[in-house]
Amino acid sequence: MAKAKLIMKTYMKILLASLIIVTYPIAVMAEDDIKDSTADESSSPWLATPLISSDPKLKTSIGAMLAYMHNFDDESPVSMFGLMGNYSSSDSYTAGVFGNTYFNEDQQRLMIVSVVGNINNDYSYPIDNGQEVAVKTTDKIHMTFLRFSQRVLGDWFIGAQIVDSNYNIDGRDEISESILDYFNLHGFNSSGIGLLANYDSRDNQQSASSGRRFMLHNFSFREAFGAIDSFDAYMLDYSEYFSHGRGHVAAVRVKGRWTVDAPSSSYSSIELRGYIRGQYLAEHATLIEIDERYAINDTWGLTAFTGMACLYGKDLQGNNTSCGNTDNIYPALGVGATYAIKPEEKMVVRSDLAVGKGNNYGFYLNFGQPF
Repeated sequence: MAKAKLIMKTYMKILLASLIIVTYPIAVMAEDDIKDSTADESSSPWLATPLISSDPKLKTSIGAMLAYMHNFDDESPVSMFGLMGNYSSSDSYTAGVFGNTYFNEDQQRLMIVSVVGNINNDYSYPIDNGQEVAVKTTDKIHMTFLRFSQRVLGDWFIGAQIVDSNYNIDGRDEISESILDYFNLHGFNSSGIGLLANYDSRDNQQSASSGRRFMLHNFSFREAFGAIDSFDAYMLDYSEYFSHGRGHVAAVRVKGRWTVDAPSSSYSSIELRGYIRGQYLAEHATLIEIDERYAINDTWGLTAFTGMACLYGKDLQGNNTSCGNTDNIYPALGVGATYAIKPEEKMVVRSDLAVGKGNNYGFYLNFGQPF
């Protein structure tokens, strides 16, 4: 309990300092862009924001995102093109470019992302009798993703997606390498294609205050496409938004991932704040998350969230697991704050402190809402 209180006090100081010292100057520049823009008072199309995270595994990471915003027409949501990168105290880095576009009066949507990275992790993996063993790895990542969708009826879209990923995991010492061999965790080269069905009635793509989003999609990874192993992954993502009070929003998300014949390196992981993706793995994962977004005024807001994830199916040791075993349940909760860096587009910088079970916790300063 004393350790948890110390962690909370320390990260609350980081949260407040990050928001005031880092976010405020950038937000002021954004406001200056608006004030000094053209006579029709349209804001600058450029967006810059810091990216900060800290957790026990990846240590402290600092980076930035630079993006250009463009409206292809009056009916389409704003599109963004940008680049991002970060570097951490664990001598890790990631860098990427992205485009998220809406065009033809929002009849078509196109997303493309390309990321490279070299990440040094300090994981712990479960072994017999509930014990865990420390593992030091270097993850090398090169991934390109493309998704296209077409509106077909009302708020329904259908589309297709392609991913090409080269993900290698190497142990940084002989013990770690032997443990990776034991769990068959050495990454994968995977190329896959998939289909999607998406229902999207959100009132805003950046920070929704009403509506819902439902997406069902899959990836089929095949050796014929260049993958080392042939397997399938199915994903479901549902979120709904409820306005209440004076600008407050309650958001709920349910998400799941299920695999068929996947190698252990492609198992499902926990996607809750407070946990590191890839540390806990099983064939299937399901989570529920509730996010309260309290508006102090048009610029500042406070947040609180809680969630729970379950890993089930075969685990890394080949055992069949279920959500009836509390060892497979991973709760999380946290608090945070938001600053509207582009109020007219409802674009925010959000700072979160999240705590999970065990020694899992994290601090994040990111662009946008988590969902």
